[in-house]
Amino acid sequence: ELFRKVGAQDLPGYRRASGAPLPRTLLLIDEFQEFFVADDRVAQGAALLLDRIVRQGRAFGIHVILGSQTLGGAYSLARATLGQMVVRIALQCNEADAALIMEDNNPAPRLLSRPGEAIYNDEAGAVTGNSPFQTVWVSDTERDAWLTKVNELARTRPQRTAGTVVFEGNAPADVRENALLAELLAARSATTVEVPRAWLGAPNSIKGPTEAAFHRQSGNNLLFVGQRDEATLAMLGVALVSLAAQGAARLVVLEASPLESAQKRFFESVANAIPHACTLAKAGDLDTLMTELDAELKRRMAEDHGAGASPWFVFVHELQKFKKLRHEEDFSYSSDDAKPPAPGAVFDRLISEGPGVGIHVVCTCDSYNSLARALSRKAISEFELRVLFQMSANDSASLCDSPKASDLGLHRALLHNGQQGVLETFRPYALPDGAWLEEAAANLRGSLP
Repeated sequence: ELFRKVGAQDLPGYRRASGAPLPRTLLLIDEFQEFFVADDRVAQGAALLLDRIVRQGRAFGIHVILGSQTLGGAYSLARATLGQMVVRIALQCNEADAALIMEDNNPAPRLLSRPGEAIYNDEAGAVTGNSPFQTVWVSDTERDAWLTKVNELARTRPQRTAGTVVFEGNAPADVRENALLAELLAARSATTVEVPRAWLGAPNSIKGPTEAAFHRQSGNNLLFVGQRDEATLAMLGVALVSLAAQGAARLVVLEASPLESAQKRFFESVANAIPHACTLAKAGDLDTLMTELDAELKRRMAEDHGAGASPWFVFVHELQKFKKLRHEEDFSYSSDDAKPPAPGAVFDRLISEGPGVGIHVVCTCDSYNSLARALSRKAISEFELRVLFQMSANDSASLCDSPKASDLGLHRALLHNGQQGVLETFRPYALPDGAWLEEAAANLRGSLP
């Protein structure tokens, strides 16, 4: 679209016509053959996208480097796509791989014998393009020194471009890589936003961090379901810090972990890092807390549906442990005004009526069966933002109308947005360390008016 506006055919032409310093983009995929281990939708989609990128990308300054230990197997990138990649580098390999990397009549890679000996070919694998060479060995120390120099050189350049995106599928996401949250914390000024967002992890696509946005409307509650305790704990901690940095007036955390447990210490450290009104409650505080929340809900509904009131968030970790919050079919509010309503009844009202007046509920639960025992079907439907970990296909279908959560790996989760009808696979954050929490605490204290 950019090139079409100025009538350019390639990147140099666009730069001349527009005067804009559009940067080149380099896409590197290590072990790209993993896309094609099976002839499924993943392989078909990857083949289609890679073919388009290598055919059309060069003109737009998008270049591709693919690396793999082997091209053998039942499925692989189409020969027509490989044909668009003119530069080939092959180390010692078998005859089948040699034929796939180079032309059929070019067996040079098969004849290599020394470690590190390779063939460079810039004629799409033709024999005439062979150029044997010896790769160099660089120690870890020397490699890191050069990478540091390159990094410093990039920092000193006046023109700043988008940062490098590194996708590590076998590791959890790092909250320090969330530029939006880092910028918010570094501002050190009270930032009240219209739509608060809880950041959850890194996406499996080139976009901003995965987030749950809390609009002031029905259904805007967040639910975590699954048995990934550390990932759930990490996302709750980051969410609390995120919401505090966005001006949440009250954060209530209900959790029932044992004293001196690692989980209890983590919640205490997060609560201590937040200078706002963050209440870390326990099961014994339930009646008093629910009475207070019920009064706030009634006040907001009576006063123009909470227009102008700052958002409140109620976190309930491990909902299955709070029996008093369970839904009861015949509950009703007592006619005796002096008697406070049952905690379960208040909780049900908070879930169904709270989001419209700026009170949102965030719950975690270990399984779909536990969730069904704890909440009514109507209450479950009011959680239109759902994070799912690996579970059975049936449970996944019950929670997001898709069995997709049954295929999730260790460091994967699924965000289901019921209002938008969107499913997003992402990598949850790793548990933040103490240094990050201390830094966040210092920034949040500086943001107090």
